[in-house]
Amino acid sequence: MTANERFSIDGQTAIITGSSQGIGKTTAEVFAEGGANVVVTSRSQEKVESVAEGINESDAPGRAIAVECDVREREAVEALFEATVEEFGSVDILLNNAGASFMAPFDDISENGWKTILDINLTGTYHGAQVAGEYMDEGGVIVNYASVAGTQGAPYMSHYGAAKAGVVNLTKTLAYEYADKGIRVNCIAPGFVATPGVESQMGVSADDVDRGEVKRRMGLPEEMADLAQFLASDASSYLVGETVTARGLPDIMETPDV
Repeated sequence: MTANERFSIDGQTAIITGSSQGIGKTTAEVFAEGGANVVVTSRSQEKVESVAEGINESDAPGRAIAVECDVREREAVEALFEATVEEFGSVDILLNNAGASFMAPFDDISENGWKTILDINLTGTYHGAQVAGEYMDEGGVIVNYASVAGTQGAPYMSHYGAAKAGVVNLTKTLAYEYADKGIRVNCIAPGFVATPGVESQMGVSADDVDRGEVKRRMGLPEEMADLAQFLASDASSYLVGETVTARGLPDIMETPDV
């Protein structure tokens, strides 16, 4: 197998949750360009249909279908996998990308707000991974999405950080349990990425990010998609149970001038 072949996802079938926009949408497009068949899914059928149509009308060799799914609902996740197998015959890759958050001081987060964020980010990952375990009887790859908020904490995002910390821990444990099934589980923990959600909260768009500059603190969805493809391919076969942090230039304690 050549180096290029090790990075290939050609002929694979990938479910990408939360793929109506941002990282998920871009990853679906990148995977289809790489020859994978992709299932784009979110709570809005209209939005994911437009993503799937865009892929199918492009020159990408991979095909796409759109399936509405609320990852908080087990029956919806099961229906998502059933639709995937009916269309493409198997599920080889699951990207648990669906997520949500809002900023608020800890004292202002209601019980409903807390539960909603944990349900989408952590319970949704649980549903997806457990159902994938039932379908990947000949092995496969699961990539979970955490966040630097879950690896180091984040003021005014305690609910989100707690959920993503749970995803990091779940990834490591699940990777151990699923190894005997031939399922490789890893995790991506992005820093700030220029997505529509970040643009609405912070006013920074992808057009403001110089991808050629090393010293920057915001990434692009394409960079997350490249990392996801690596983790989904044979090129990362020796990575199991790891959380890969992609956050640009890290914060460090600078040495004072002496």
